[in-house]
Amino acid sequence: MELKIISLQNTEVGKKKLPAQFSEPVRIDLIRRAVDAIASHNRQAYGPDPRAGMKAVAPVSKRRRKYRGCYGHGISRVPRKVMTKRGSQFNWTAALISGVVKGRKAFPPKVEKVYAQKINEKERKKAIRSALAATMDSSIVAKRGHALPEKFPFLIANDFEKLVKTSEVFDALEKIGLSADLERGGRRNIRPGVGKTRGRKYKRSKGPLLVVSGECDLIKAAKNIPGVDIVEIKKLNAKLLAPGSHPGRLTLFTNSAIEKLEKEKLFI
Repeated sequence: MELKIISLQNTEVGKKKLPAQFSEPVRIDLIRRAVDAIASHNRQAYGPDPRAGMKAVAPVSKRRRKYRGCYGHGISRVPRKVMTKRGSQFNWTAALISGVVKGRKAFPPKVEKVYAQKINEKERKKAIRSALAATMDSSIVAKRGHALPEKFPFLIANDFEKLVKTSEVFDALEKIGLSADLERGGRRNIRPGVGKTRGRKYKRSKGPLLVVSGECDLIKAAKNIPGVDIVEIKKLNAKLLAPGSHPGRLTLFTNSAIEKLEKEKLFI
């Protein structure tokens, strides 16, 4: 597949043939597996205190002739704790087990549980190649909800990596034809349901992904544009190319990034 190389003024300055990494069949199952594996490593461990519900200072004994015991009182031997006492008379309530009011959980989540998932190296690379192929299919990208520019798909000239200011990057993306997608990525919606009260009130659409050859001024300049992500070609992963395990993100590669992908035979 041969693509046009577009300058910052939206004019064609050359053509380039895509390497073999873009000829992989789109495998949604592999992409989903790779994205889930990445997300699992960011999952935070949680769980109650191991001694939650067991911190009663006055537990009641169930043995014979034991002071502060429930034996011989004509009551069941449910674990209890003392609330008040007067001499040898006690006022107690059931506690320490899961089947009573305000009792602890029966099988609570454990902090030591390992949530991280593993994926084979060949599967991981194949998932990235599959996600790369999906970024060049206009129908898949449009189905994901992106507003496609007129000449898509295309590559960007290497001058794009030399931009220093955020305003310059924004203007260049608008000239290329991404103004509609930038506006889409800048919108945020209020999440439905109780998630609003759990630190994730707003949802924001993913905008275009910019892929560069290496460290450059563009990485700092573009990171403040809402919805836009920027990454080096060697640090690409399935989650960036297919957020939410949905392939076909609107992705723009610089010419030098494609050259590095082909020269170093990345993800093969």
